[in-house]
Amino acid sequence: MDIALQHTNLRDQALAVLKLRLVSGDIAPGKIYSAAALATELGVSNSPVREAMLTLVNEGLMETVKNRGFRVVPISDKERRNIYELRKLIEVPAMSKLATMHKKIAEHSEELHTVAASMVEFAKSGDIVSYLGADRNFHLTLLGFLENERLTSIVENLREQSRQYGLKALSARGELAKSAEGHKPLLEAILAGDKKLVTKLMTDHISHLISDWAN
Repeated sequence: MDIALQHTNLRDQALAVLKLRLVSGDIAPGKIYSAAALATELGVSNSPVREAMLTLVNEGLMETVKNRGFRVVPISDKERRNIYELRKLIEVPAMSKLATMHKKIAEHSEELHTVAASMVEFAKSGDIVSYLGADRNFHLTLLGFLENERLTSIVENLREQSRQYGLKALSARGELAKSAEGHKPLLEAILAGDKKLVTKLMTDHISHLISDWAN
């Protein structure tokens, strides 16, 4: 993966890269990762990468291994189900509420459709990191219309904790593209103001946490 960190806040940029790699499975449970090795790969000094990895430790996503580096904390099936339940309780009603704001969202229809289409292309090409970036952009942009920063932050955190390791397997089976294609009908249901359909589509969408992505 060719990623160059060029701007001022290297710690935040390193953290964003590490989180994408973690949820995509490029940084996987059971392996020990060196901050120095990752810093060399990213072309920066050790300090911002180590700070980013310590942030992941504080968030419960990684743990330190004395004198060796950092290791991903495994997520159990029970934890995955708990995260799914929380997202169902929080994210589904939030997305449903967006259907009552369809006129406002319609002003951004073109850019949202572009992001939805890009996800399909990334999924078909097997570019999981770009897929996850576009997926995050799509969902958090929509939630941003609710103007509730705390809600958006909670959903973002839950999405990160879900750690969708199964995406690589889905991509290999050609099923990730099918999941990606679900974003367009979700967007169109919101734009049509159809709360009932949005609720169904969003519930089905996140159900992958305990079905396909858990396999």
